[in-house]
Amino acid sequence: MKTLKRPTWLTFDCYGTLIQWDEGLLAAAEAILARRGDGRTDPATLIATYDRHEHALEQEKPHRLFRDVAGEGLRRAMIELGLAFEPSDIEILTSRISAMPPFPEVVAALGEMKRMGFRLCVISNADDDIIAGNIAQLGGVIDRVVTAEQAKAYKPSRQIFDHAHRAIGVTSYDELIHICASPHLDLVAARDFGFRAIWVDRGTGRKRPADYEPDAVFPTLDRVAEFLETREWED
Repeated sequence: MKTLKRPTWLTFDCYGTLIQWDEGLLAAAEAILARRGDGRTDPATLIATYDRHEHALEQEKPHRLFRDVAGEGLRRAMIELGLAFEPSDIEILTSRISAMPPFPEVVAALGEMKRMGFRLCVISNADDDIIAGNIAQLGGVIDRVVTAEQAKAYKPSRQIFDHAHRAIGVTSYDELIHICASPHLDLVAARDFGFRAIWVDRGTGRKRPADYEPDAVFPTLDRVAEFLETREWED
């Protein structure tokens, strides 16, 4: 760690870090394609195309709810791939996101972090109603959830992180460590704004920014918990 002060708060990216995002999106794409009897389009291609449109839409102004961004991203992706889009496809996507389960080790690891005395906050590019289904599966240990809907901004914008830090009462970056799986959203923000970050690299092939080294890297959240348990902190 660049600084060794024990944090009061651990903040988390949600999807891909705590919740099985890639797996859930793939299942949603399979369901959308199956209702059309489409066996030709690769679900992974639909997700990659959707992902590109979604991230572009998140950077546009004025701010829109994630449900609207996701719906428009899906519509554009399907049109690009020559697929007939129906508004009901949006509900398939968003309901699947809300139901996505945590990774197998996550609930126990979060419980360990809570037992160590850390306070836990999730910072997510989601809407309140969508993420509620995911948070409900995390064992009741999350102290605060901050969403793009609340902040009116999407990661990696400073606005959502500043909003989150105000919400939890953080006045110095020494008071927190951010734990995340997303290089292009969360590690970029840690690099640009200067807060400590642990990267959960789950082997998806996503690469960290070439000009940034996280404070620590682990493959799963339980390894992060072990690290925090054994770390010697400055007074």
